[in-house]
Amino acid sequence: MNFKRLVFNKITLGLLLIALAAGAYGWWQSRTAEVKYRTVEAKMADITQSVSANGTLKPVVLVNVGTQVSGTVEKLYVDFNDKVKQGQVLLELDPAVLNAQVQQTQANLASARASLDLAVANEQRAQTLFKQDYIARQDLDTAVQASRSARAQVDQINAQLVRDRTNLGYTIIRSPVSGVVVSRAVDLGQTVAASFSTPTLFQIAQDLRQMQIDTAFAEADIGSIKPGQPVQFTVDAFPNRNFTAAVKQVRLNATTAQNVVTYNVVVAVDNADSILLPSMTAYVGVVTAQRSNVLTVPNAALRFRPAGTPAPGQAQGQGATKNDRTAKGTGVPGAADTSGSAEGAGNGEENQAAPRQRRQATGGDATPAAGDTADNASGSTEKDARRRRTAKGGEATTDESGKGESGTSTANAGSGRRAQGQGGGQSGPTRGVVYVLDASNQLRRIPLRLGISDGRSTEVVGGEIKAGEQIVTGIEDTSTPGSSSAQGTFRMRLF
Repeated sequence: MNFKRLVFNKITLGLLLIALAAGAYGWWQSRTAEVKYRTVEAKMADITQSVSANGTLKPVVLVNVGTQVSGTVEKLYVDFNDKVKQGQVLLELDPAVLNAQVQQTQANLASARASLDLAVANEQRAQTLFKQDYIARQDLDTAVQASRSARAQVDQINAQLVRDRTNLGYTIIRSPVSGVVVSRAVDLGQTVAASFSTPTLFQIAQDLRQMQIDTAFAEADIGSIKPGQPVQFTVDAFPNRNFTAAVKQVRLNATTAQNVVTYNVVVAVDNADSILLPSMTAYVGVVTAQRSNVLTVPNAALRFRPAGTPAPGQAQGQGATKNDRTAKGTGVPGAADTSGSAEGAGNGEENQAAPRQRRQATGGDATPAAGDTADNASGSTEKDARRRRTAKGGEATTDESGKGESGTSTANAGSGRRAQGQGGGQSGPTRGVVYVLDASNQLRRIPLRLGISDGRSTEVVGGEIKAGEQIVTGIEDTSTPGSSSAQGTFRMRLF
């Protein structure tokens, strides 16, 4: 009995030692595991910066055809989509009432003319009798006044007859322009009442080969939009086709809704093949800057921050402030890469940046560049990070802050939306930071001066970086069952 208990105790002790050895081995392996980074090379490419908004396609000239008189629709000559010419009859109203009015006025005119003839005869007799001293001067003046009053009465009724005949002519509705009937609001036999306002009977587009898009751009983007700039847009009816246009006018009448100021930008569209229809929703991108064959870096690299790296203007080890914002997937320099590394796991701070229509790559697709974050891979749209002013090294810079991988708020000085040499108050290149790996697999920090951005890549204006150099965009997730993750999380399995 004691022998069996001794054997059991030895077996238990052996299993315990094996488990401790396995745990120690896993802990040692996690401590000595080498961190693997995702890298993408900097390359020469063409880059286009644009600002985007939605708008509605409209004809350049859209005429509302109405009526000035009331009546019942007696004849209808055109329908939807019919082409009409200027002066062509569109419909006729029942003229019976207005015909009767014209006849009544004509009778009144005949009566007034008879009265005028009598007054003229009385005036002539009074003139003769006054010369022979048979009547007083007062009787002559009375006869003259009666003659003039009768003549004025004839003129008044004659004007009334002209007005009645004009109203009778208004029962025939004619097209004021040549074009296409876009809308018809009446049917045969319908009664049209024009008592207090002019009812709309038809809408005629003068020429659908020339159209325009009315868009609303935020005041933050309006400074970079000028007449003549190229525009690319898409419509839902043709999702795989990009249409070209140009900015026609930036209207000064701003609209304010919920403290958001927008300006109407009119875009001129050449619709020579007549495939674009009125009231289609257009997704417009106004090209504000273009660069050809320039050095570019992916925005994921500009968002990357190693664990424990403080944000610009923030002390080492200081936690994220309340005003810092997450800008994951925005494509704007200065947002930290939170989805591409294990350091970002467990960070529960919510994204407080309000979504906003930002720049997008004109004519590009939604496929993220290599090394971009997981949010970019899922096709998420851009979100605007809040801009704030920071002072670093005695120099004021504009930076957009985002969540860092270690839970701290990080930012990159500068915004990809401001291009060097552009209008709208741009003061020159902004600043950013990327990291590269040296020969000993250690991160090396490289400050950059940045130019324009298309939402996925950003132009490099200055900095110690060359085309083909590998830039870190994130940390590989090397966690597997039975081993530690890139963060060194201790795991132990008992076999």
